[in-house]
Amino acid sequence: MGIIGSIMAGTTFSFMGFGAYFFPLVIIFSGTIFILNKFDFKEKRVILAALFIFLSFLIILDGIIPANYTLLDRIKNAINLSKTSKGGGIIGSFFGYFFYKLFGSIGTYIVLSFVIIVCILLITNKNLAWLIKKITEPMKKIIRKTSKPNISTPTPVEDIKEDINVVEYSKNLGRPALKEVNHKEETENIHNEIKLNINKRTDSYVAPSLSLLKSPIINQNANDKKEILNNAKIIEETMSNFGIDAKVVEINVGPTITCYELQPSPGIKLSRIVSLSDNIALSLASSDIRIEAPIPGKSAVGIEVPNKIKTSVLLKEIIASKEYQEIASNLPLALGKDVAGNVIVSTIDKMPHLLIAGATGSGKSVCINTIITSILYKSSPEDVKLLLIDPKVVELSIYNGIPHLLIPVVTDPKKATSALSWAVEEMEKRYKLFAENSVRDINAYNNKMKTKEEQLPKIVIIIDELADLMMVAAQEIEDYICRLAQMARAAGMHLIVATQRPSVDVITGTIKANIPSRISFAVSSQVDSRTILDMSGAEKLLGYGDMLFYPSYYSKPVRIQGAFISDEEVEAVVKSISVKDENQYNMDIIEKIESPKDVLFEDGDELLPEAISLVVDEGQASISLLQRRLKIGYARAARIVDEMEERGIVGGYEGSKPRKVLITPEELESLTRSDNSEY
Repeated sequence: MGIIGSIMAGTTFSFMGFGAYFFPLVIIFSGTIFILNKFDFKEKRVILAALFIFLSFLIILDGIIPANYTLLDRIKNAINLSKTSKGGGIIGSFFGYFFYKLFGSIGTYIVLSFVIIVCILLITNKNLAWLIKKITEPMKKIIRKTSKPNISTPTPVEDIKEDINVVEYSKNLGRPALKEVNHKEETENIHNEIKLNINKRTDSYVAPSLSLLKSPIINQNANDKKEILNNAKIIEETMSNFGIDAKVVEINVGPTITCYELQPSPGIKLSRIVSLSDNIALSLASSDIRIEAPIPGKSAVGIEVPNKIKTSVLLKEIIASKEYQEIASNLPLALGKDVAGNVIVSTIDKMPHLLIAGATGSGKSVCINTIITSILYKSSPEDVKLLLIDPKVVELSIYNGIPHLLIPVVTDPKKATSALSWAVEEMEKRYKLFAENSVRDINAYNNKMKTKEEQLPKIVIIIDELADLMMVAAQEIEDYICRLAQMARAAGMHLIVATQRPSVDVITGTIKANIPSRISFAVSSQVDSRTILDMSGAEKLLGYGDMLFYPSYYSKPVRIQGAFISDEEVEAVVKSISVKDENQYNMDIIEKIESPKDVLFEDGDELLPEAISLVVDEGQASISLLQRRLKIGYARAARIVDEMEERGIVGGYEGSKPRKVLITPEELESLTRSDNSEY
């Protein structure tokens, strides 16, 4: 060690006693802080806290010296003890003299312990609440384990059930006949059909038979109850790991998801629970989960976890249910079942318009089929008429031939504009009728009319793909939809608009403002979810009919597993009612839609027909051409060119080149012939 080393060691032990062994650690810690960081206030605080901990340690070591010694005697005694590496040295004796005189031995230990705790919190940049929580968490775990049975042990299911109320999906079906043999099932089907037919005005229309729809098959071993309860325990432990005291109070097992109702302790912010969705999904080894915070009407947070085995919800279950049969309206919506397995039905006239959106394959087209089918099972053609617009051609064409259709399914986007124009005119005609008869809405008008022939049917307009229409004539389509959405409810006309492209150029702000009720299926991003619902959540849906139903009279969207109907079932239902009823389309509407003036010249400039003939004959179109030939100004010529572009007569702007003419003289002649009978 050498002479210098011996002197330094002796001096260090004299001043610090046994604490000299730990002094190098304090020097290394302080030096590291000083080198790695700027020497600002934060680093000063950390180094001072470390020095105070070391000083407190020296004072505690000095406690082996009797408290009645004088200061000089304590220092002499400390020097003697330091030779055997004991005590707190001169420093510990000097400060210990004052502490032990003021607080006594026990009081000094308490004060110094508090000082050490405060210094540790300063070094770790934590608060006292964090320390208390870390100390109490193990105690809470012990109490929790003793207060409820361990699910991992082979405890009987009956004993576990006392802890958490598990509402099983299979118990909420309300149809025991589904589990019995075929004979009993047929008996119940007949019983349900009798109930359905009692509520109908069936002059000549006979509702489709329920036997055309498939019956559900219940999987008795769908989801293991012990596994569900074990998931509840995992959720509680995950919350506890992040310092959140919460308990699962109820579990609802639905067709596709299980909802765990989590009740947090008072003072817990809901945002902390919501932020842990990814951590909970990781703990449960599950795909995306959704957190509903809070559940409306409950002091609990809903954690929705996908089931490993999903149970299908068939339309037959919904139509045969008590909820559907008791609907007084002739515009029912058979939607599906919620997270608890309860049947969810609604009415279109209560909404009064509906916007449906979702990505491809999410269940949007199936939802439209269930809506139409639920109307066919409840309403006669005298009560409800349908106007179906299907730019995709293949989705709704199957309904051609049913007696509820006003006209055949419209598949041409240009004719769809005329169909919506007719709907606006029909709405205005109905309001004039209401004014003449001093009534306010269609129900009052029909009640006032003595004969059924004088009564007006309700009209449901269904647009299957709004994006295709917006590409043809965005401004006109938006104007017609908004006008109908604003005024058509009292006239008994309702809109159901669906799209698979939920972008702001399709679902515009004006359309959203006038259609308050929405259904969102699974979408690809949170931006799309906000476009549809004005909130996130739809991006976490599972697809295949998993939806968020958000009508105007709900404060929050409700998660529903949509009812499923196959193409074969739809075809069977359509065939059954098409054979029984001779279908008569409204020829006045067809003629109006087919009318070339309606398509080309309505609401246009008075020179528009002449301008169209001019550009078709010339084979090109430009603003300067119209200015010269029609002797009009630039602004009016530009408006006429824009109108021709909207009607598909000319192409888009191409810089200095003239616009292309998209129709030939022969096509123009065929469009302007009034005897065109082909639809």
